[in-house]
Amino acid sequence: MRNKVLVLPCLLLLQCYLALTMETATQEKAESAIPVTTLSPPESNTTFLGGTTWCVALSGVSQIDLQNALDWTCGLGMADCSPIQEGGACFDPDTLVSHASYAFNNYYQQNENSEIACNFGGTAVLTRRDPSHGKCSYAAPGSAAKSPAPSSLKERRANFIWLKFAGIFLLLYLRR
Repeated sequence: MRNKVLVLPCLLLLQCYLALTMETATQEKAESAIPVTTLSPPESNTTFLGGTTWCVALSGVSQIDLQNALDWTCGLGMADCSPIQEGGACFDPDTLVSHASYAFNNYYQQNENSEIACNFGGTAVLTRRDPSHGKCSYAAPGSAAKSPAPSSLKERRANFIWLKFAGIFLLLYLRR
């Protein structure tokens, strides 16, 4: 009977490990399969000699391309898009160009003003004019906080799950 009691937690641990491993591998494969269109010149710091630069959406581009770029920026690009959500400081004006501009600039600043970080498939452009307005403040060089690496969040979640299973296993072992 004791062997049967130990088999179940072992199977649960194995299933958990396999699920986490497959989830991570699937996500990494999906992220590597996304084509990235870049039309930028080589990377460089594009802060102009006379001041600061911001990355904003280019008006007049296809709305579909702009929406796709915004979706990528707020998703896989890991820009902080909470201020452009309803009720956020940068929600108004509620336009695609305005929201994309905020997200593009946040991504650009997080990536140290690299020229390649302000392209988004040709839907963005650099400007020396601060696009901040009203309560909406656009990040400037050095002011955008870096997002935590997703792998560290996954590792913490995986470690927490393993800790829970180890606790269950220990309780079952002590119960005998």
